Amino acid sequence: MRAPTIRDVAERAGVSKSLVSLVLRDSGPVRPEKRDAVLRAVRELGYRPNAAARSLSEQRTRTVGVLLDDLRNPWFVDLLDGLNSPLHAAGLSMLLADARLSRRIGHDLAEPFLDLGVDGLVVVGTVPDAGGLETLARRMPVVVAGARETQPPGVDVVAGDDERGARLATEHLLGLGHRRIAHLAGHGAVGVLRRRGFEAAMREHGAEPLVEPGDLTEEGGYRGTVRLLRGPAPPTALFAVNDMAAVGALSAAGELGLRVPHDLSVAGYDNTSVSRLRHLWLTTVDASPHEVGRRAARCLLDRFARPEREGRVHLAVPVLEIRGTTGPPAAGVTG
Repeated sequence: MRAPTIRDVAERAGVSKSLVSLVLRDSGPVRPEKRDAVLRAVRELGYRPNAAARSLSEQRTRTVGVLLDDLRNPWFVDLLDGLNSPLHAAGLSMLLADARLSRRIGHDLAEPFLDLGVDGLVVVGTVPDAGGLETLARRMPVVVAGARETQPPGVDVVAGDDERGARLATEHLLGLGHRRIAHLAGHGAVGVLRRRGFEAAMREHGAEPLVEPGDLTEEGGYRGTVRLLRGPAPPTALFAVNDMAAVGALSAAGELGLRVPHDLSVAGYDNTSVSRLRHLWLTTVDASPHEVGRRAARCLLDRFARPEREGRVHLAVPVLEIRGTTGPPAAGVTG
């Protein structure tokens, strides 16, 4: 059977096709009884508007491209949840692409979105091609969420206050009495800012910061922790650049026979769903991924209305979530 058309809806409701269009677009004055008749006919016939035809008439697709740096990171999943709600409320759908996969197979990161004619783009996480981003921003509204690299003009950035969040975690460990605190560091601007906050807090309290380079992954956190704990002066506390690295640190501590937090305190960053698992119950910094996503959506919608305005940086306020992996140094141990 053929799909019902707008003509079928008009005939069933006893109105003109133009009036049906007004009701479906929710625009223009329509008498309540006529609107009810059209909506009733739509339900009875199971009519669905032709998205392709509507895109041609409106010169927009009502879609937003989302370029995600790493699908494996649970923090980005929470961000996407915050991003989707305002976009859906505005009648927009998300089209998701994996930037990591595109880089690996040598594809242009943005080419699929340009081919599909999306109305705007949200870049989630760090995408290294700033030049390509500037080119994109001249063709469509662009917002970056969850990254702190320098962005081209006309691009909004929404992220957490990473330096402040790192200070919160470090000062918590210092307040518990630890002095030998190591930081499992990460790369990129986010990694630099979190390391900066850690080092500043340590020096302000007269403690020497110890930094172990890492790569934001569970495996990197595991290997870095093993190196630290087998060193000549192992730390009594670790602050990891993110929750995934912290999970690696917990695994390393367990394999080496250390109890957390009795022998080693561990704090992470991001407050992902992983950190809230009962058998981990990780102390971590809540970087407000849902709020970052929601703000990114609002920035994109605002840029649709005012595409000419300057790009701005919006920082969400971090909050420390104290759970079961941090405590004072063991009795008799100089923290």
